Amino acid sequence: MISDTKPSKLLWLDLEMTGLNPIEDLILEVAVIITDYNFSEITEYTAKVKNKTDELLKQFNNNNWWQDYPDNKKIFLEESVKGKSLDQIETELLEVINQTANDETIYLAGNSIHSDRKFIVRYLPKLDQRLHYRMLDVSSFKILMSGKYQVEFSKINNHRAILDVKDSINELKYYLDWLLVHKND
Repeated sequence: MISDTKPSKLLWLDLEMTGLNPIEDLILEVAVIITDYNFSEITEYTAKVKNKTDELLKQFNNNNWWQDYPDNKKIFLEESVKGKSLDQIETELLEVINQTANDETIYLAGNSIHSDRKFIVRYLPKLDQRLHYRMLDVSSFKILMSGKYQVEFSKINNHRAILDVKDSINELKYYLDWLLVHKND
């Protein structure tokens, strides 16, 4: 039984998908970094998802966005064959969380994390049950910092899950550091 205490850890997650529709699109890659509130890394997990090549090609061909990332498309097609099933990934993720967070729920964190959460709900329901209903969405900070202070974080758009997770953590750290330096301005 998961306790109702305030989570003491953040589960930074990024999913690379063939698109943003959890009904039609597929998960390609999963990356997680669990941190404390000082953003100190506790553990890391990454996995490629096993998908059928013909299904992936269909998905890539139906989404013009992938034309801008031909190298990623090629890598995902090649690595999918060696990937893990979503059931195996979900089991491994739950083990990682249980070893790290014990009986606590855990906050899901990342950029535009609501999109990833939709895929979690559909494809990784046991993981969804393990997560707190609240989420830490870095894109909310992005909107506030850009609109109120004209502060922008320069991200590298590489669209690889673990690098995107690290970018999300660094982006939030950047905004918080900026606010700390400028708190009396």
